[in-house]
Amino acid sequence: MNTTARYVAPGAITRRVGNPLVKAIVALGITPWGASTLEVQGRSTGQWRALPVNVLTVDGRRHLVAPRGETQWVRNLRAAGGAGRIRAGRRRTPFQAVEITDSATKVPVLRAYLDRFGWEVGRFVEGLTATSTDAELLAAAPGFPVFRITDH
Repeated sequence: MNTTARYVAPGAITRRVGNPLVKAIVALGITPWGASTLEVQGRSTGQWRALPVNVLTVDGRRHLVAPRGETQWVRNLRAAGGAGRIRAGRRRTPFQAVEITDSATKVPVLRAYLDRFGWEVGRFVEGLTATSTDAELLAAAPGFPVFRITDH
């Protein structure tokens, strides 16, 4: 398990406008830039929580990356044993997630994530880009939870 407590909290505009807007668009079946809705049970209440995420495919495998670090969804997904759902439109696809804890294994996923979504998450990743060196990505990797997801 990742023990680095890096967390970049979302601002009020993201929480009150951005996330609800993206969730509404995804609920209509529109997935701009690969956006989907992650649904995972809350670790305290057991209620399903939903928020927009970017699902990334690298070498034919799907991943979830937490650019903000140790977020609530990361904690909830861990507590749920990796069980969750990805929603696009009315379709909910259950998945099983396995956290990638090896920093070296994370590097190509982080690079691909930054290449695809860096324009969107750049302000959360403390200056990292798709052109950052392997050493820079390796040093930063513990602060970015990454999960490989498979449908079940």
